[in-house]
Amino acid sequence: MARFFYILLFALVLTSCSQFQKALKSDDIKLKYEVAEKLYDKGKYSKAIRLFEQIAPSYRGKPQAEKMFYMYSQSLYKTKQYYSAGYQFESFTAGYPRSEKLEEASFLGAKSYYQLSPRYSLDQTDTYKALDKLQAFINNFPNSQLMPEANLLVKELREKLEKKAYEIAKQYHQTGEYFGDYNAAIKAFDNFIIDFPGTPLKEDALYYKFDASYLLAINSVPSKMLQRLNDARDNYNALVKFRPDTKYKVQADESLAKINTELQKFSK
Repeated sequence: MARFFYILLFALVLTSCSQFQKALKSDDIKLKYEVAEKLYDKGKYSKAIRLFEQIAPSYRGKPQAEKMFYMYSQSLYKTKQYYSAGYQFESFTAGYPRSEKLEEASFLGAKSYYQLSPRYSLDQTDTYKALDKLQAFINNFPNSQLMPEANLLVKELREKLEKKAYEIAKQYHQTGEYFGDYNAAIKAFDNFIIDFPGTPLKEDALYYKFDASYLLAINSVPSKMLQRLNDARDNYNALVKFRPDTKYKVQADESLAKINTELQKFSK
């Protein structure tokens, strides 16, 4: 019985493969579509894609085109070909604005770019593109059942951009001594705090901004020192106003004491 089952299974696989090869080599567009649809329904997306690619140009404008391009886009997404999937879903939504699949296609097109978003330390072009696409979906389908997932994806992407911006500012702080200039760090932390006002890293950003301004001040030429010392003290005040019991209190207070000592020299 088991032997018969395996023979039958082998025969079915062989038949399936021969149908695919026949369709692949055939000039019959209808045959290619029928076989591609069967392969799609069976989850054999890679083979289906090869047939969809062959018939796509010929199917534009035909009654079956909408379904074919939807299956083609889905097959690309299922096989993790996200650049191509994003493009095809965008083409689908543009070409079939009244489709019952419009909402799903819009979401998956945006999610394709989300899938392409790299880790925070790399170039974030695809992250920005994903955010734009997801925001467009949110705007166009505010009552969608997919909205909770869309919002979660947006949150994750924004946190990635937040992490990258913070790490860039930290790098400026770390290289400040080497280059003898902490202005870039101060500016970067300023921008970070403005761009991400609700960030959980705000305390850290405020401290490192203060520390950068402190290091800039005490290493300044006399003509610039007074103003920079006052700026550093203002940054200290911003830190303790935001978090009176900041985890950086000991280091910050030590730096403030040195700032006050230097300021006393200007009052004499």
